[in-house]
Amino acid sequence: MVASSLPQAQAVPFTRGHFLLGNYQEFLQDRLGFLNHLAQEGDVRGFRIGPVPLLFFNKAEHAQHVLVEYANDFSKGKLMHKAVGNNGLFVSEGEFHRHQRKLMAPCFQPRHIASYADTIVHYAKRLMQEWEDGAIIDINHSMIRFTMSIVGKVLFDTDFLSETDELGVAINTGLAHAVRTLTSPFMLPLSIPTLYNQRVRQATHLLETRLSQMIEERRQHPDDRNDLLSHLLRARDDEGQPMSDQQLIDECVTLFTAGHETTAAALAWTWYLLCEHPQSYQKLQQEVDQELQGHLPTFEDLPQLPYCLQVFKETMRLYPPASGILRESLHDTVIDDYRVPKGTTILISPYTLHRRADTFPEPESFQPERFEPSREKLLPRSASIPFGAGPRICIGNHFALMEGQLLIAAITQHCTFRLVPGQLIVPDVVHHLALRPGGEVKVRVHVR
Repeated sequence: MVASSLPQAQAVPFTRGHFLLGNYQEFLQDRLGFLNHLAQEGDVRGFRIGPVPLLFFNKAEHAQHVLVEYANDFSKGKLMHKAVGNNGLFVSEGEFHRHQRKLMAPCFQPRHIASYADTIVHYAKRLMQEWEDGAIIDINHSMIRFTMSIVGKVLFDTDFLSETDELGVAINTGLAHAVRTLTSPFMLPLSIPTLYNQRVRQATHLLETRLSQMIEERRQHPDDRNDLLSHLLRARDDEGQPMSDQQLIDECVTLFTAGHETTAAALAWTWYLLCEHPQSYQKLQQEVDQELQGHLPTFEDLPQLPYCLQVFKETMRLYPPASGILRESLHDTVIDDYRVPKGTTILISPYTLHRRADTFPEPESFQPERFEPSREKLLPRSASIPFGAGPRICIGNHFALMEGQLLIAAITQHCTFRLVPGQLIVPDVVHHLALRPGGEVKVRVHVR
């Protein structure tokens, strides 16, 4: 909508805040609580983080407008570009983003990602062998190990990449820096040689050096590998041009970050919720036992394991990997009769959107049956957006759903978890990019 029509629209009402800091303290201390507070105040609210104003929109049609129908009228925004620090698919803009997505899309088609199903189950089997009957494990950390190992193999053909490897440490340092940049308006530039900045720069240098070595090694030994890095190296655009080395590095960092952090978070919440809801857990076990009859799950088994997928989707409704999606308006516009000036940062929160009682009755309760196909198709467009929506929807969403469904089936077949009593499990949005449980989630393993 053009600027001349803006005066006919209404201004977004702002929630009360400190005259200087705005709502920074509330946002920092309890971000999810603050987002719920905004949602209770209304479907559209403005707030400030220090001097920066943000507009919160919380209806499915708002998400559909911003992320799908008028997606080209919004960018990722300066804040997100500053936090991520590269030009990978997650933050690249305009024609370049469309070019990169088209180039990479064949690697993420369902027929291609099906070839990774056996790798996922193979690593699950190897890691589960470490769990002894009666042992107490931290399922939060275990799921990070699972997904990091799987993505390390799928993306780089590297065995058992872990948080303790220097590459894993470097990636997690970059993740922590992105979170800090997004949540603090008072960050010193990385060019200033503080100890923190030096650590971030060293991690970035190590990451780029290691990835450059992998790229060169693939070129020197162009075997017929099936890892994603090899496929990206072979990809060509309409003019027959490959990606530059720097773009390959940016895309690998993006894929690895998204590929392990978000799925690990969703799986950790899955086991927590199943432990808290034994009837759903029992229904899941009955499906797995009946359909698999003792053999490990395969890609071909997935259509016969619908409840595994419904459990995963309902988990991501309650605990979406991203609690907030930011966009910046590229020009003056109007959303739902509210003025949105050019350059304004917009926040769509899957966390609050997924808790609307008019869309999901009893929104705080865990009900995987909400995502039975006949019920799911009745949901309003963009009512459930764990992977975003529109032209910028997560390119790996099919892989993530397949990985989650397979791991839930394989682990359910192997053992039953019971939560160790006396724990307080709450989301941590301060230290992680994805919405992960804060600290340990201890469960006792009962091998089946």
